[in-house]
Amino acid sequence: MRTVALDLGARRVDFCEITDGGVIQRGVLAGLSQLERRLGSETPPARVAFEACREGWYVAERLTGWGHEPVMVDTTRVKQLGIGQHGRKNDRIDAEVLATALLSGRIPQAHILSPARQRLRLVLAVRRSLVESRAQYVTSSRGIVRARGGHVPSCNTRDFLGKLREVALDEQAQQLIEPLRASVEVLAQQIAEVDLRIEELCEEEPVIRRLMTVPCIGSVVAGAFVSVIDEAGRFRNAHQVESYLGLVPSEDTTGGRRRLGGISKAGNSYVRSLLVEVSWTLLRKKDGDPLARWARQLARRRGLHIATVALARRLAGVLWAIWRDGTVYDPQLVGLKSAEGVSRHAQEREFQAQALRAAAGKSALRIRSARRALEAGSKDSQ
Repeated sequence: MRTVALDLGARRVDFCEITDGGVIQRGVLAGLSQLERRLGSETPPARVAFEACREGWYVAERLTGWGHEPVMVDTTRVKQLGIGQHGRKNDRIDAEVLATALLSGRIPQAHILSPARQRLRLVLAVRRSLVESRAQYVTSSRGIVRARGGHVPSCNTRDFLGKLREVALDEQAQQLIEPLRASVEVLAQQIAEVDLRIEELCEEEPVIRRLMTVPCIGSVVAGAFVSVIDEAGRFRNAHQVESYLGLVPSEDTTGGRRRLGGISKAGNSYVRSLLVEVSWTLLRKKDGDPLARWARQLARRRGLHIATVALARRLAGVLWAIWRDGTVYDPQLVGLKSAEGVSRHAQEREFQAQALRAAAGKSALRIRSARRALEAGSKDSQ
Protein backbone atom coordinates (compact mmCIF):
# COMPACT_ATOMS: atom_id res chain seq x y z
CA MET A 1 0.00 0.00 0.00
CA ARG A 2 1.25 3.48 -0.86
CA THR A 3 2.23 5.94 1.85
CA VAL A 4 1.02 9.49 1.24
CA ALA A 5 0.73 12.65 3.33
CA LEU A 6 -1.17 15.86 2.68
CA ASP A 7 -0.71 19.30 4.15
CA LEU A 8 -4.14 20.86 3.79
CA GLY A 9 -4.45 24.59 3.30
CA ALA A 10 -7.22 26.98 2.38
CA ARG A 11 -5.86 27.56 -1.14
CA ARG A 12 -3.38 24.74 -1.71
CA VAL A 13 -2.67 21.17 -0.77
CA ASP A 14 0.90 19.88 -0.56
CA PHE A 15 1.22 16.24 -1.59
CA CYS A 16 4.09 13.89 -0.68
CA GLU A 17 4.47 10.16 -1.36
CA ILE A 18 7.37 8.14 0.01
CA THR A 19 8.73 4.61 0.19
CA ASP A 20 11.56 3.06 2.18
CA GLY A 21 13.90 4.58 -0.36
CA GLY A 22 12.68 8.13 0.21
CA VAL A 23 10.39 10.58 -1.55
CA ILE A 24 9.11 9.32 -4.89
CA GLN A 25 6.79 12.20 -5.80
CA ARG A 26 5.70 15.61 -4.57
CA GLY A 27 3.15 18.07 -5.77
CA VAL A 28 1.10 21.14 -5.03
CA LEU A 29 -2.61 21.07 -5.75
CA ALA A 30 -4.70 24.20 -6.12
CA GLY A 31 -7.25 23.20 -3.50
CA LEU A 32 -9.23 20.10 -2.59
CA SER A 33 -11.02 20.05 -5.95
CA GLN A 34 -7.83 18.74 -7.58
CA LEU A 35 -7.24 16.00 -5.00
CA GLU A 36 -8.82 13.37 -7.25
CA ARG A 37 -6.00 13.82 -9.77
CA ARG A 38 -3.54 12.19 -7.34
CA LEU A 39 -5.82 10.02 -5.19
CA GLY A 40 -8.86 9.21 -7.30
CA SER A 41 -10.66 5.88 -7.32
CA GLU A 42 -8.47 4.59 -10.16
CA THR A 43 -5.20 5.13 -8.28
CA PRO A 44 -3.56 2.33 -6.21
CA PRO A 45 -4.75 2.15 -2.58
CA ALA A 46 -2.85 4.28 -0.09
CA ARG A 47 -2.68 5.21 3.56
CA VAL A 48 -3.05 8.99 3.60
CA ALA A 49 -2.07 11.12 6.61
CA PHE A 50 -3.25 14.68 7.18
CA GLU A 51 -3.62 16.95 10.20
CA ALA A 52 -7.02 17.39 11.81
CA CYS A 53 -8.63 20.59 10.52
CA ARG A 54 -11.96 21.97 9.32
CA GLU A 55 -11.66 20.07 6.04
CA GLY A 56 -10.60 16.86 7.79
CA TRP A 57 -13.96 15.07 7.83
CA TYR A 58 -14.62 15.93 4.19
CA VAL A 59 -11.18 14.72 3.10
CA ALA A 60 -11.56 11.50 5.09
CA GLU A 61 -14.93 10.85 3.45
CA ARG A 62 -13.56 11.41 -0.05
CA LEU A 63 -10.49 9.25 0.54
CA THR A 64 -12.58 6.41 1.92
CA GLY A 65 -14.89 6.62 -1.08
CA TRP A 66 -11.90 6.34 -3.40
CA GLY A 67 -10.67 3.19 -1.64
CA HIS A 68 -7.90 4.69 0.51
CA GLU A 69 -7.29 4.61 4.26
CA PRO A 70 -7.44 8.10 5.82
CA VAL A 71 -5.26 8.74 8.87
CA MET A 72 -6.13 11.96 10.69
CA VAL A 73 -3.31 13.29 12.85
CA ASP A 74 -3.83 14.73 16.34
CA THR A 75 -2.65 18.34 16.01
CA THR A 76 -1.89 18.62 19.73
CA ARG A 77 0.93 16.10 19.33
CA VAL A 78 2.43 16.88 15.93
CA LYS A 79 5.49 18.58 17.45
CA GLN A 80 6.72 15.21 18.64
CA LEU A 81 7.01 14.22 14.98
CA GLY A 82 9.43 17.08 14.30
CA ILE A 83 7.01 19.49 12.64
CA GLY A 84 8.13 23.06 13.22
CA GLN A 85 11.55 22.21 14.62
CA HIS A 86 14.58 24.42 13.91
CA GLY A 87 12.35 27.15 12.47
CA ARG A 88 11.80 25.18 9.25
CA LYS A 89 8.04 24.79 9.32
CA ASN A 90 6.49 25.02 5.88
CA ASP A 91 3.87 23.07 3.98
CA ARG A 92 6.32 21.09 1.84
CA ILE A 93 8.39 19.99 4.84
CA ASP A 94 5.29 19.22 6.92
CA ALA A 95 3.93 16.86 4.25
CA GLU A 96 7.22 14.97 4.11
CA VAL A 97 7.48 14.73 7.89
CA LEU A 98 3.93 13.35 8.10
CA ALA A 99 4.63 10.81 5.35
CA THR A 100 7.81 9.65 7.08
CA ALA A 101 6.02 9.30 10.42
CA LEU A 102 3.19 7.35 8.77
CA LEU A 103 5.65 4.96 7.14
CA SER A 104 7.43 4.32 10.45
CA GLY A 105 4.19 3.92 12.43
CA ARG A 106 4.69 6.99 14.64
CA ILE A 107 1.49 8.87 13.79
CA PRO A 108 -0.52 10.17 16.80
CA GLN A 109 -3.90 9.39 15.30
CA ALA A 110 -7.03 11.45 15.94
CA HIS A 111 -10.51 9.97 16.02
CA ILE A 112 -12.74 10.51 12.98
CA LEU A 113 -16.38 10.99 13.95
CA SER A 114 -19.01 8.74 12.44
CA PRO A 115 -21.17 10.44 9.74
CA ALA A 116 -24.26 10.59 12.01
CA ARG A 117 -22.31 12.28 14.78
CA GLN A 118 -20.73 14.69 12.29
CA ARG A 119 -24.20 15.82 11.18
CA LEU A 120 -25.33 16.25 14.78
CA ARG A 121 -22.22 18.22 15.69
CA LEU A 122 -22.59 20.57 12.72
CA VAL A 123 -26.25 21.29 13.51
CA LEU A 124 -25.31 21.99 17.13
CA ALA A 125 -22.60 24.37 15.89
CA VAL A 126 -25.21 26.26 13.86
CA ARG A 127 -27.44 26.52 16.92
CA ARG A 128 -24.56 27.77 19.05
CA SER A 129 -23.80 30.54 16.53
CA LEU A 130 -27.44 31.61 16.37
CA VAL A 131 -27.81 31.66 20.16
CA GLU A 132 -24.60 33.67 20.60
CA SER A 133 -25.73 36.17 17.95
CA ARG A 134 -29.11 36.59 19.64
CA ALA A 135 -27.44 37.13 23.01
CA GLN A 136 -25.19 39.80 21.51
CA TYR A 137 -28.15 41.66 19.96
CA VAL A 138 -30.10 41.46 23.22
CA THR A 139 -27.14 42.87 25.16
CA SER A 140 -26.74 45.72 22.65
CA SER A 141 -30.46 46.49 22.84
CA ARG A 142 -30.37 46.64 26.64
CA GLY A 143 -27.42 49.04 26.43
CA ILE A 144 -29.28 51.39 24.07
CA VAL A 145 -32.37 51.39 26.28
CA ARG A 146 -30.27 52.26 29.32
CA ALA A 147 -28.48 54.99 27.39
CA ARG A 148 -31.89 56.57 26.70
CA GLY A 149 -32.92 56.40 30.35
CA GLY A 150 -34.99 53.20 30.17
CA HIS A 151 -34.66 49.74 31.62
CA VAL A 152 -35.63 46.29 30.34
CA PRO A 153 -36.43 43.97 33.30
CA SER A 154 -34.24 40.91 33.78
CA CYS A 155 -35.66 37.96 31.91
CA ASN A 156 -34.84 34.89 29.90
CA THR A 157 -33.40 35.73 26.47
CA ARG A 158 -36.38 34.04 24.85
CA ASP A 159 -38.74 36.45 26.67
CA PHE A 160 -36.75 39.58 25.85
CA LEU A 161 -38.90 40.81 22.96
CA GLY A 162 -42.03 40.69 25.10
CA LYS A 163 -40.36 42.67 27.89
CA LEU A 164 -38.97 45.16 25.37
CA ARG A 165 -42.47 45.95 24.08
CA GLU A 166 -43.52 46.93 27.58
CA VAL A 167 -40.81 49.61 27.86
CA ALA A 168 -41.74 53.18 26.89
CA LEU A 169 -39.07 54.38 24.44
CA ASP A 170 -38.60 57.73 22.74
CA GLU A 171 -38.51 57.91 18.96
CA GLN A 172 -34.72 57.96 18.74
CA ALA A 173 -34.37 54.84 20.88
CA GLN A 174 -37.01 53.05 18.82
CA GLN A 175 -35.19 53.85 15.58
CA LEU A 176 -31.90 52.63 17.00
CA ILE A 177 -33.31 49.41 18.41
CA GLU A 178 -35.57 48.45 15.50
CA PRO A 179 -32.85 46.65 13.42
CA LEU A 180 -31.72 44.75 16.52
CA ARG A 181 -35.29 43.87 17.49
CA ALA A 182 -36.01 42.59 13.98
CA SER A 183 -32.82 40.53 14.01
CA VAL A 184 -33.67 38.99 17.40
CA GLU A 185 -37.09 38.06 16.05
CA VAL A 186 -35.61 36.38 12.99
CA LEU A 187 -33.00 34.59 15.09
CA ALA A 188 -35.68 33.30 17.47
CA GLN A 189 -37.48 31.75 14.51
CA GLN A 190 -34.29 30.22 13.15
CA ILE A 191 -33.33 28.83 16.56
CA ALA A 192 -36.76 27.22 16.86
CA GLU A 193 -36.24 25.56 13.46
CA VAL A 194 -32.78 24.30 14.43
CA ASP A 195 -34.09 23.07 17.80
CA LEU A 196 -36.68 20.99 15.97
CA ARG A 197 -33.97 19.57 13.72
CA ILE A 198 -31.85 18.70 16.78
CA GLU A 199 -34.79 16.95 18.44
CA GLU A 200 -35.35 14.90 15.29
CA LEU A 201 -31.68 13.92 15.12
CA CYS A 202 -31.69 13.02 18.82
CA GLU A 203 -34.67 10.73 18.23
CA GLU A 204 -32.39 8.70 15.95
CA GLU A 205 -29.86 8.24 18.80
CA PRO A 206 -31.21 5.95 21.58
CA VAL A 207 -28.21 6.76 23.78
CA ILE A 208 -29.24 10.43 23.93
CA ARG A 209 -32.58 9.50 25.47
CA ARG A 210 -30.72 7.54 28.16
CA LEU A 211 -28.45 10.48 28.92
CA MET A 212 -31.49 12.75 29.23
CA THR A 213 -32.57 10.80 32.34
CA VAL A 214 -29.83 12.70 34.23
CA PRO A 215 -31.25 15.80 35.98
CA CYS A 216 -31.00 19.05 33.98
CA ILE A 217 -29.59 17.24 30.93
CA GLY A 218 -31.62 18.14 27.83
CA SER A 219 -31.28 17.19 24.19
CA VAL A 220 -28.70 19.91 23.41
CA VAL A 221 -26.33 18.90 26.21
CA ALA A 222 -26.79 15.16 25.64
CA GLY A 223 -26.46 15.59 21.88
CA ALA A 224 -23.31 17.68 22.22
CA PHE A 225 -21.78 15.09 24.56
CA VAL A 226 -22.54 12.25 22.14
CA SER A 227 -21.30 14.22 19.13
CA VAL A 228 -17.90 14.74 20.77
CA ILE A 229 -17.36 11.38 22.49
CA ASP A 230 -18.83 9.46 19.52
CA GLU A 231 -18.07 6.00 20.97
CA ALA A 232 -18.08 5.20 24.68
CA GLY A 233 -15.71 2.29 24.07
CA ARG A 234 -12.94 4.67 23.00
CA PHE A 235 -12.26 5.37 26.69
CA ARG A 236 -11.13 2.92 29.37
CA ASN A 237 -12.62 4.80 32.31
CA ALA A 238 -14.41 7.96 33.38
CA HIS A 239 -11.17 9.78 34.15
CA GLN A 240 -10.11 9.51 30.51
CA VAL A 241 -13.39 11.11 29.42
CA GLU A 242 -12.99 13.90 31.96
CA SER A 243 -9.42 14.50 30.78
CA TYR A 244 -10.52 14.44 27.11
CA LEU A 245 -12.99 17.25 27.89
CA GLY A 246 -10.39 19.31 29.78
CA LEU A 247 -12.12 18.96 33.16
CA VAL A 248 -9.18 17.55 35.13
CA PRO A 249 -6.58 19.69 36.94
CA SER A 250 -3.43 20.63 35.05
CA GLU A 251 -0.27 19.19 36.54
CA ASP A 252 3.33 20.31 36.91
CA THR A 253 5.54 17.64 38.43
CA THR A 254 9.18 18.74 38.56
CA GLY A 255 11.94 18.27 41.10
CA GLY A 256 9.97 15.59 42.92
CA ARG A 257 7.11 17.99 43.72
CA ARG A 258 3.62 17.61 42.28
CA ARG A 259 1.65 20.81 41.68
CA LEU A 260 -1.97 20.82 40.53
CA GLY A 261 -3.44 23.92 38.90
CA GLY A 262 -6.75 24.83 37.32
CA ILE A 263 -8.47 22.52 34.86
CA SER A 264 -6.54 21.86 31.67
CA LYS A 265 -9.33 23.18 29.36
CA ALA A 266 -8.20 20.76 26.68
CA GLY A 267 -10.68 19.28 24.23
CA ASN A 268 -14.06 20.60 23.17
CA SER A 269 -14.81 23.90 24.90
CA TYR A 270 -18.52 23.87 24.00
CA VAL A 271 -19.31 20.59 25.77
CA ARG A 272 -17.21 21.69 28.73
CA SER A 273 -19.14 24.96 29.03
CA LEU A 274 -22.49 23.15 28.71
CA LEU A 275 -21.58 20.77 31.54
CA VAL A 276 -20.56 23.71 33.73
CA GLU A 277 -23.89 25.43 32.99
CA VAL A 278 -25.75 22.26 33.97
CA SER A 279 -23.71 22.13 37.18
CA TRP A 280 -24.78 25.67 38.11
CA THR A 281 -28.41 24.72 37.49
CA LEU A 282 -28.10 21.56 39.58
CA LEU A 283 -26.52 23.48 42.44
CA ARG A 284 -29.41 25.95 42.48
CA LYS A 285 -32.01 23.20 42.63
CA LYS A 286 -33.37 22.52 46.11
CA ASP A 287 -34.24 18.87 45.60
CA GLY A 288 -32.54 15.88 47.14
CA ASP A 289 -30.55 14.69 44.14
CA PRO A 290 -27.32 13.08 45.41
CA LEU A 291 -25.15 14.82 42.81
CA ALA A 292 -26.43 18.23 43.93
CA ARG A 293 -26.03 17.31 47.62
CA TRP A 294 -22.48 16.15 47.02
CA ALA A 295 -21.62 19.37 45.19
CA ARG A 296 -23.17 21.59 47.88
CA GLN A 297 -21.16 19.81 50.57
CA LEU A 298 -18.02 20.37 48.51
CA ALA A 299 -18.94 24.05 48.02
CA ARG A 300 -19.04 24.56 51.78
CA ARG A 301 -15.49 23.20 52.07
CA ARG A 302 -13.82 24.44 48.87
CA GLY A 303 -15.99 27.22 47.48
CA LEU A 304 -18.74 27.43 44.89
CA HIS A 305 -16.52 27.73 41.82
CA ILE A 306 -14.46 24.62 42.59
CA ALA A 307 -17.63 22.68 43.44
CA THR A 308 -19.26 23.65 40.14
CA VAL A 309 -16.31 22.47 38.06
CA ALA A 310 -16.01 19.30 40.14
CA LEU A 311 -19.69 18.58 39.53
CA ALA A 312 -19.22 19.13 35.79
CA ARG A 313 -16.35 16.65 35.89
CA ARG A 314 -18.45 14.09 37.72
CA LEU A 315 -21.36 14.62 35.34
CA ALA A 316 -19.08 13.76 32.43
CA GLY A 317 -18.18 10.50 34.17
CA VAL A 318 -21.80 9.67 34.97
CA LEU A 319 -22.91 10.33 31.37
CA TRP A 320 -20.13 8.13 30.01
CA ALA A 321 -20.94 5.31 32.46
CA ILE A 322 -24.64 5.38 31.53
CA TRP A 323 -23.69 5.24 27.86
CA ARG A 324 -21.17 2.43 28.25
CA ASP A 325 -23.47 0.24 30.32
CA GLY A 326 -26.64 0.98 28.36
CA THR A 327 -28.40 1.97 31.58
CA VAL A 328 -30.20 5.04 32.95
CA TYR A 329 -29.68 7.51 35.77
CA ASP A 330 -30.48 6.07 39.20
CA PRO A 331 -30.14 8.66 42.00
CA GLN A 332 -30.05 5.96 44.68
CA LEU A 333 -27.17 4.19 42.99
CA VAL A 334 -25.31 7.47 42.43
CA GLY A 335 -25.74 8.26 46.09
CA LEU A 336 -24.11 4.96 47.05
CA LYS A 337 -21.44 4.66 44.40
CA SER A 338 -18.86 6.91 42.82
CA ALA A 339 -19.07 7.92 39.16
CA GLU A 340 -16.87 4.91 38.31
CA GLY A 341 -19.20 2.69 40.31
CA VAL A 342 -22.10 3.68 38.11
CA SER A 343 -20.35 2.01 35.17
CA ARG A 344 -20.19 -1.34 37.05
CA HIS A 345 -23.82 -1.68 38.09
CA ALA A 346 -26.69 -2.25 35.65
CA GLN A 347 -30.16 -1.07 36.61
CA GLU A 348 -33.29 -3.18 36.85
CA ARG A 349 -35.13 -3.44 33.55
CA GLU A 350 -38.38 -2.03 34.89
CA PHE A 351 -36.64 1.04 36.26
CA GLN A 352 -34.90 1.56 32.91
CA ALA A 353 -38.21 1.29 31.06
CA GLN A 354 -39.85 3.90 33.31
CA ALA A 355 -36.93 6.31 32.96
CA LEU A 356 -36.82 5.87 29.17
CA ARG A 357 -40.57 6.49 28.90
CA ALA A 358 -40.14 9.69 30.91
CA ALA A 359 -37.26 10.78 28.65
CA ALA A 360 -39.34 9.97 25.57
CA GLY A 361 -42.15 12.11 26.96
CA LYS A 362 -39.71 14.94 27.57
CA SER A 363 -38.42 14.66 24.00
CA ALA A 364 -41.94 14.60 22.56
CA LEU A 365 -42.85 17.67 24.62
CA ARG A 366 -39.80 19.51 23.28
CA ILE A 367 -40.73 18.65 19.71
CA ARG A 368 -44.31 19.87 20.22
CA SER A 369 -43.02 23.07 21.82
CA ALA A 370 -40.60 23.65 18.95
CA ARG A 371 -43.37 23.13 16.41
CA ARG A 372 -45.70 25.51 18.26
CA ALA A 373 -42.93 28.12 18.32
CA LEU A 374 -42.46 27.72 14.56
CA GLU A 375 -46.21 28.04 13.95
CA ALA A 376 -46.40 31.12 16.17
CA GLY A 377 -43.45 32.67 14.35
CA SER A 378 -45.08 32.00 10.99
CA LYS A 379 -48.32 33.67 12.11
CA ASP A 380 -46.43 36.71 13.46
CA SER A 381 -44.57 37.12 10.16
CA GLN A 382 -47.89 37.08 8.30
